[in-house]
Amino acid sequence: MSKVSSNHPQKPPAAIAPNRVSRPGWLEIVVGLVVYLIVGFGGVRLFEQFGLDPVVHGLILTAWTGVATLIAFAVAARLRIRSLSAFGVRWTSGRWLLIGVGVGLVAFVLKSLAILAWVQITGDTNNVQDVYGDGARGGLLSLVLSTVFIAVFSPLGEELLYRGIVTNALLRYGSFVGGVGSTVIFALMHGINNIFPAAVVAGLATAEVFRRSGSIWPGLVVHFVFNLPSFLLMVLFSSTG
Repeated sequence: MSKVSSNHPQKPPAAIAPNRVSRPGWLEIVVGLVVYLIVGFGGVRLFEQFGLDPVVHGLILTAWTGVATLIAFAVAARLRIRSLSAFGVRWTSGRWLLIGVGVGLVAFVLKSLAILAWVQITGDTNNVQDVYGDGARGGLLSLVLSTVFIAVFSPLGEELLYRGIVTNALLRYGSFVGGVGSTVIFALMHGINNIFPAAVVAGLATAEVFRRSGSIWPGLVVHFVFNLPSFLLMVLFSSTG
């Protein structure tokens, strides 16, 4: 029996799966940010109408950034891409996690200087995150919960949304657009207030770590180191003041 051969070339992968998307793009950015604005800011406005106890209200708002960003990421990630690794949810080396610790410490110092400069220039000393401190003043359990929300839960959601989607998508236009562009979006989402300079520092640090490592986990470490001492100092000084 003779062997049958074909003279037709095989179809390239693109012809087999022309609609396959390997990384997030503008669709994921827009949908993710719109969902976050609706869920995040809509939820905050809704909770303000309930007249909750300050501790309960503070705890809810402390957790809500994480809830809103995770919902926004989940919606955007299901649009076209099914692989979490496409969003940087992939393991990395211990070296990169240690680098994350170091970058987080440097970013914390730079953030402090940036806020001081902001206050000197604008005269704005109002801490818009005081409500988070309220959630930590209900005893040991509320302090632990608030710390976990601020240092782990919210950073996880923000890294998935802003680095896994926004930075990741913008990096197709180069490292400058990816890093600076995503940082501007991240900072603006925090509002024009004395948190804005801190968000700029955090955004630049985590975007660059994400670009170099290809994983969200080193950026999460940066975010953890960046947020934890700030929150604990805020609670300490507001409790003794």
